[in-house]
Amino acid sequence: MAWAQQSEMQVHNADVLIIGGGLSGTMLAVQLLRLAGTRRILVIEPRAELGRGEAYSAVELGHTLNGNAARMSVDPDNADDLTQWLTDYIAGGGWPESDQQHVPVSELFPPRGIFGLYVQQRLAEAKALSTSTVEHIRAEGVDLQVEATSTRVTLDTGEQLHGAFAVLATGMFPAARTPQTESTGLNAAALDPWDVQAMTQLDPQSTVLIIGSGLTMVDAVVSLEQAGHRGPIEIFSRHGLLPHVRRHPPSWDDFLAADHRLRSPRQLLREVRRQCRIALDQGIDWQAPLDTVRVHIARLWSQASEREKRQFVRHVRPWWESHHHRSPPLSAQLVARLQEEGRLRIRAASFKGLVPSDEVVAIAVRHRGEQGLTRVSGAALINSSGIEYDWRRVARPLPQQLLKRGLVQPGPLALGIAADAAGAVLDAQGQASQRLFAMGPPLRGMWWESTAVTDVALQAKALATKLTHLDLRLV
Repeated sequence: MAWAQQSEMQVHNADVLIIGGGLSGTMLAVQLLRLAGTRRILVIEPRAELGRGEAYSAVELGHTLNGNAARMSVDPDNADDLTQWLTDYIAGGGWPESDQQHVPVSELFPPRGIFGLYVQQRLAEAKALSTSTVEHIRAEGVDLQVEATSTRVTLDTGEQLHGAFAVLATGMFPAARTPQTESTGLNAAALDPWDVQAMTQLDPQSTVLIIGSGLTMVDAVVSLEQAGHRGPIEIFSRHGLLPHVRRHPPSWDDFLAADHRLRSPRQLLREVRRQCRIALDQGIDWQAPLDTVRVHIARLWSQASEREKRQFVRHVRPWWESHHHRSPPLSAQLVARLQEEGRLRIRAASFKGLVPSDEVVAIAVRHRGEQGLTRVSGAALINSSGIEYDWRRVARPLPQQLLKRGLVQPGPLALGIAADAAGAVLDAQGQASQRLFAMGPPLRGMWWESTAVTDVALQAKALATKLTHLDLRLV
């Protein structure tokens, strides 16, 4: 398509504008490339490389996927795709450290940086075989407008891109790296959980404080270990729960497929517990029946009432997160060892703010069951409170502009943004857009589990098919 000039700014014409070039945006590009026809795709991503995003830009080998290779294929038509790629990669001399895990390739937990390379290679292969084109626009999208026949994205460079359709594939907003509209100052005082180099500057014997006890915390502990830290680690979490270790349980009957009467969070929780007790009585890992729930989450969540969703988030979510979003074995072993040594302690307490201090980092926490606040100090602080899904709290230009313009509305329970079943974004009046779509983590409120690799891969295939069946011409 031709390039044009408008208002002294360069305007790019494209069939699809993909805002975000991490896993979500890259997988959508791959699926579009694989479909018949010729179309131009622009991927707007400020990082130097596509396919990595926040999750897979890690460079330390210790920061691994929390799922084994058999669970992490980016090809929705081939569950063994990552296993096959990894087998060839290791045979070619890549990742020699893989033999330390002493398991078959399908059970390996690859470093996230290597997984990012896998995604990039799948993109390169799709580009080589397609008549369509993908171009990486290295910039940040700061505004978006939807017109009758096209969409227009404004970049932080001042340029504007026009596309027949735009897709919000913005990925996750890690709390540790995302400016907040109502900032507590936590991030300004905290170390990045993945910045090993910064952690090497700490006194190795000093005390480090960590807010949050999920998988980001596990990454932070791995980072500290690789940086040579040998001092105490104090973790504060509202419920005091740690992620369970991911194991490889045997198959289990899909009890939810057999009984669709199980709908409410209470019914689901009761039946899952019953199934886990049956498994344990048979000497089978409780993770076996729990793992069968995974494929039904989107259906269960979408059919639940607003009240049931709130009940789940308030009463079940912490246990769901710790039991389902599990830690890779080597990382879990490290956390367990530090606990046994008495170096790592987890407290059921809520973070209530920073406390002014000249020489140390000090915070105020409220321990569970107590009314008063307790002051805790250390040499460093790490924010491991997970992902910020509420776009109203994300102080980034694009989410704020989209909300301000009424082009999007918060999703259920303010998790991400609202959309219809096909990913068409709902505006402030609840109307489904004909031009603006979303996929991946922004749809957390729609499907609950909308961040896992397999979920993103399935969404990418479905959305690519939908877009190619629409009129992709710029009118």
